[in-house]
This record gives sequence, C-alpha cells and structure tokens, in this order.
Amino acid sequence: MRIEFPNAAREDFRWTQARLCIGSDAANDLVLAASQAAARHVRIEQDRRGWVLQVLPSADRIYVNARPVRERALVRPGDVVSIGDCRMLLRDDDDPALREPRQVPAHERCIVALRAVAGPLSGRLLPVQDGLEFGPAGRCLPGLPAGEAAGLRIGWQEGRLMLESTLPSARHPLRVNGVVTQCVALQDGDQIGVAMHRFVLEAPGMEPEPEPVEPAPRSAALPEAAAGPSGEVWWLIATAAALALAIALVLLVRF
Repeated sequence: MRIEFPNAAREDFRWTQARLCIGSDAANDLVLAASQAAARHVRIEQDRRGWVLQVLPSADRIYVNARPVRERALVRPGDVVSIGDCRMLLRDDDDPALREPRQVPAHERCIVALRAVAGPLSGRLLPVQDGLEFGPAGRCLPGLPAGEAAGLRIGWQEGRLMLESTLPSARHPLRVNGVVTQCVALQDGDQIGVAMHRFVLEAPGMEPEPEPVEPAPRSAALPEAAAGPSGEVWWLIATAAALALAIALVLLVRF
C-alpha cells in the first residue's frame, strides 16, 4: 500500500507491514507534524475484513472521504484520510491497468453494479447493465466546484468491463484504487474515484473460482496395521504361550 499527499510537496510513503502507526511521535511509522496530529493518532491494521483504521484514545476525530470517524472505520485503496490539515490518499502500489483482465459471462452481467460509498450520491446502487456514463452525455456528477466538469463511461468490451475517462479533469483525475488512469478493465471490489465521489464495483461474477484441491493420496494399509497395534499382537502371543505352558503342565501332572 502507498500513501500520497495531494497538493503537498511530501514524497509518497509506502508500507508493507500488517500494521501502520501514524502520529507526531518519532516512534510512529509515519510521522506527521505536531500541529497536525497527536503523538499517537491513528493505527491501520489488516485483518480478515481488510484494512481497519482505528483512532487512538489520545487523538481527536479524523475524516475518511470527508466523513468524521471517532473510533473505527474500514478503509480501502482510493480513500482519503484527513488528520488535521494533512490529507492522505491511500492507493495501490500496482497500476490496475497492468492487471490480467477478467471476463464476465453474459448471463452474470445483470448483477454488476456500482455502490456509491462517498459523495453526494452516497448510499445509491447504480446497475451497470449494458453501460453507465457520468458527465455531459450521461448522469450528472453533482457536487463539483463551479466551472469544473468530469466524465467517465463504463461499458462491456469482449466480455470485459472497461472504464474510460470521457472528460478528463486536471484537478480531479479519474482514479481506480487511488491510481490515476484513463482507461482500465475493472475487477470486483475496485473503487472508482473522481473528486469527492467514490464508487465500489460489485461484480460477483468476476471473482476467480477457487482451484480444486486434490486430497493427499492415502497410503495402502499394511497387513500388520489391520491386525491391530503392535502391543496387542505381543499380548496375544504371550497369552498363547502361557496357555500352552499351562496345558503342558496339566498333562505332565496327570501322566
């Protein structure tokens, strides 16, 4: 994962560990100015749900995509985390345009949709169907500053769901998982961002099928194993010997 600092001269920060600590204390992984953050302000950890952001007790609330967070929040690549006047954009290390594209069977395209998770359209579920377009030729992208415009189109091409920037904005570029792009094949769970808008693609048919796991070959059982534990075999032998000895003694006494 990588952190960008929009509109700031600071270099990107990259981390690979499962826990990231942010604050003004020098012991943190990412150190911010004391005027921006508490000594220990935020912790981001990875678990089975994804990346979980936790605001530490000594810190004031923060904002994720302009929404206040007092304790915890799930975050994903493409989200903007604001601590004081410091804005941090979470993004993938790899360019999504370089991924192997995934195809969706025609009968599963009807369940593909965009879920708006931030911005003026937040809470709405927008079906993609044959295609979806935002901008002058399609649905309006509300909330953009006066005089600014941006546009994007989502459509099917040879079984792949393609995203294209139709009206690029220098100030608000189109991003997928935090990475600036002009054209990319989408995958399930991708987050599309432009200005304050965030859309998560829900496409269960794009999820790769798990590879079947063959059971480990079972070794052939030996005859000795079928006869029972080795201790049981020796017990039987000892019992048979004792019986034979007792019978011999009885016969010896009688004759």
